[in-house]
Amino acid sequence: MDRSRMRSTAAILTSMTALAATSLVAGPAVAAGPATGGPCALTRTAAHHSLGLDTWNRAYPKPVRTLNAVMVFLSFPDHQTAVTPRELAADYFPATSDFFERASYGRFRLVPHPQQQWIRMPRPSTAYGIQRDWAPDARAAYLRDAVAAADPSVDFSRYDIVYFVADPNAPGVDSDATKVVNFDRPLRADGTDLRRIVTVFERHPPDRNVLAHETGHVFDLPDLYHRPADGKGDWDTYVGDWDVMGSQFGMAPDLFGWQKWKLGWLDASQVDCVRSGTSLHTLQPLSQPLQPGATGGTRLAVIRTGPGSAIAVEARGSAGNDGDTCTEGVLVYRVRNEAASGGGPIEVLDGHPRTEACWDRSVYPPLADAPLEVGETFTVPGERITIEVADRTLSGAYTVKITT
Repeated sequence: MDRSRMRSTAAILTSMTALAATSLVAGPAVAAGPATGGPCALTRTAAHHSLGLDTWNRAYPKPVRTLNAVMVFLSFPDHQTAVTPRELAADYFPATSDFFERASYGRFRLVPHPQQQWIRMPRPSTAYGIQRDWAPDARAAYLRDAVAAADPSVDFSRYDIVYFVADPNAPGVDSDATKVVNFDRPLRADGTDLRRIVTVFERHPPDRNVLAHETGHVFDLPDLYHRPADGKGDWDTYVGDWDVMGSQFGMAPDLFGWQKWKLGWLDASQVDCVRSGTSLHTLQPLSQPLQPGATGGTRLAVIRTGPGSAIAVEARGSAGNDGDTCTEGVLVYRVRNEAASGGGPIEVLDGHPRTEACWDRSVYPPLADAPLEVGETFTVPGERITIEVADRTLSGAYTVKITT
């Protein structure tokens, strides 16, 4: 969720009693997919959205093929709509599809199917108590009514992802409530299991990249922001601008290399598993597109530091999804497989802890200049790991020396 705003009705009713909050479905008991990675790949744990990637949780669709998404637009009897479904669809697409096309190097295609008409909810918008920390009963009522209202005109069996988009101007709609809702038990409609629904309550126009962030949860990616216990303070201390799952407002919101590895967008040939001693690695900038027929080069170097932790090293440059970044260089971060969504599964290590950058645009200036530049050396706190950026090639790749 955004850190800044933070065929039978009877069958639907039965399934909805199992509604759970977004953070409660971890799925370790779900059948796992084939193993991936290698000796540096952390194991998947029971943590919600664990960044372990030795197996894939089949409760989630893996975005390595074309996935179809239906976008259903919900109106309410207490408000006359002022925008059209076509206008709202244009708020999110093709931008969201383009984001994933770039991030996946063309290995994943998200195809939207926006409905052309409003679907009227049976109750006023104010009847559902829509808000960020939504009462489960109220949220269940909203989704029960939405599925029942949409079912006569939407064949849910045709789609991999469901977006319910509320009239943004209805009086009871709170943009802070946008999130993915998971179910303890799948919701059955049109002979298919709906395991999760993306509920969208954004303003028009919406916040940048908000749907890319929420769709990331559909693929088992965690929140990377830090939510203060009292709701006050800075939310972006873990990763700053460097991943859309941390902040959709980030200057460099492309997904971390580790997340791309988990999703299947990086393969073994693009990940260097670093052993003890000193080694050289040529890292291509993460957001640099693949040339036709090319392997793409190494995009990630990983040093295993324990049973549940690793240090990841990648290059970030001003291209693709990172085109608005104000700094370039080699980014270092720690990954923990037992940290749940929102609990710091990734933490960027600041290569310049005494300085800040990009106050005019950064969501968290202390980490805006975290990447290392050519000639700089960084020792990982608490580890016998030193990273030196030795050179940068004419093509923009970084030569990195890693000593463990």
